[in-house]
Amino acid sequence: MGRQQTPALKRTSATRTSGVTDITLDAGGITLSGLHIEPAGLAPRAVVVAVHGGGMTAGYFDGQAHPSVSLLGLGARLGFSVLSLDRPGYGRSAQEIPHGQSLAEQSAALHAALDDYARHFPTGEGFLLVAHSFGGKVALTAAADDERGRIIGLDISGCGHRYAVDFREPPGHLARESWKWHWGPLRLYPPNSFRYSRPLVAPMPPAELRELRQWSEIFPGVAARVRVPVRFTFAEYENWWLHDTDALEELVGHLRAAAVTVHRQPDAGHNISLGWAARSYHLRVLAFLEELLARREQAGA
Repeated sequence: MGRQQTPALKRTSATRTSGVTDITLDAGGITLSGLHIEPAGLAPRAVVVAVHGGGMTAGYFDGQAHPSVSLLGLGARLGFSVLSLDRPGYGRSAQEIPHGQSLAEQSAALHAALDDYARHFPTGEGFLLVAHSFGGKVALTAAADDERGRIIGLDISGCGHRYAVDFREPPGHLARESWKWHWGPLRLYPPNSFRYSRPLVAPMPPAELRELRQWSEIFPGVAARVRVPVRFTFAEYENWWLHDTDALEELVGHLRAAAVTVHRQPDAGHNISLGWAARSYHLRVLAFLEELLARREQAGA
């Protein structure tokens, strides 16, 4: 596929937070769709790039069940542009590459999309990748591959390095138990959350399914190449990943060249950004970004 004549096509949508528009970006020959918002009347201080998990789409970060849930709305109000992309194999690109891409390929596609974005929008001090679940694997890989140094940090939720799930269980058992892994107790979510979440769900591409079980082996090599600050968040009811003291010490130990912090989010399940805890979590994400920007200003001074 050739270069798009108009790299960023935007239209408003009544099902989005006010100010959020649809966007498409050229990602090295494939077209990635997504959601975008800029701060009103201001140049952005930085760009928050939201990377969704497996089986979800870009709308995960613009939840509509309650006004407090959207990361895009909050980020723009605090002076940041927010770009939430449908990863390769999701959204518009599902028609072009229905089988999806490997982590290495998704990293390359993400960097190409950020190149396209930077040609047409101001980026301030750079990009903070905010990633959930499988998107955390993509974000870590992209940071490891970042030769330009434009990714200033990673904020990752719902992703560790060792699964708490036994993938040797029969598929039927995994399907029956998947509710508690993805959501946890119903009280953690605003009314109508699951009705509003139905349009966000999408099939997980085969390429991702193949790499799903390999992450524990892939992670150490990726982690060793990450050099930007990383913040991990594990929900109180996170059931996909091991996050006891020993597991977290091991996780942090692999990120030898990065400054790493770990936060535990109370009253939250795996899908933190769709629950009542979303605003609290997103404020911590943006506080982390504020800290990164302050450090850069001090270093510049």
